[in-house]
Parts: sequence; C-alpha cells; structure tokens
Amino acid sequence: MDKNAYQELRLFTSKFHGSLTWFRLKQHCSVIDRHLNPNEKIEFCFAGQLGEGNIFNTAVIAVTSERILIGQKRLLGRYRLSSVTPDLYNDLQVYSGILWGKVTIDTVKELIKVSYLTKSGLPEIETMITMNMQEAKKKYKRKGEDE
Repeated sequence: MDKNAYQELRLFTSKFHGSLTWFRLKQHCSVIDRHLNPNEKIEFCFAGQLGEGNIFNTAVIAVTSERILIGQKRLLGRYRLSSVTPDLYNDLQVYSGILWGKVTIDTVKELIKVSYLTKSGLPEIETMITMNMQEAKKKYKRKGEDE
C-alpha cells in the first residue's frame, strides 16, 4: 500500500527536527491526498511556512512522481492547493540562516518561498525536489514528443 502524505511527512520530521510548523498538519496533508491523480505516488514530503516573515502560514509540500503539490487546510472547510508541473518548474534556491533555512521554488509564473525550515533538512529537501523534478521533466518531454 502506498504511503499517504502524513506518513511521508512523519518520516521527514522524525529525521529532521526543528522546522517551525503549527497544528493541523494532518489536515494540510489531507488536502494533498485528496488531489493525487490515479497512479501518482508521493515521493517526499515536508512542512514549513509559506512566504517570509509570517509564522502562521503553515503548508505541507509534497513531491510526487508527477509534480509538486502545496496544500493548506483553511478554516470552515476551505483549503488551498498549488500544483507545480515539470513544465512550469525552473529551479530551486536554498538559503541557510542562523536558526532556520528557506527554500525558494522558482516557477515560470511565481516564486514559492517556504521558510522556517530546519537547517539540517535542507540538503535532503534540495536533493529530493531536484531529483524528482528532473525525472518528471524527462517523462513529461517523452509524452510531448509522442504527440
């Protein structure tokens, strides 16, 4: 059985302690699980604060076999989901500060900043996003060439 987003997030948090995340991580993960495509698998998951300077904007970021998903459960049944497909992904920047780190995912349309991440987890976050997006881009190009 495939792991869900919360199980993958627990793997990351058990290895790397110290990211600034608040309550409702299970609910944030449920947004991602709800929007997985058939046969799409979650490869890696982590949580942090969306944007800079706001410590009350927790989101869960999942790297899947097809794309990057960013899920946030809001109050009163609302939620927010962002999807970064391989064709929109440009690159990734990693910043390590005194206490926490930050990752910026550069897409064609926007910069997605995830901050207050544990510094010890930054190398794994970078590796997993970069490797999975490179693989997804190869698959995406092959699909486009067949048409």
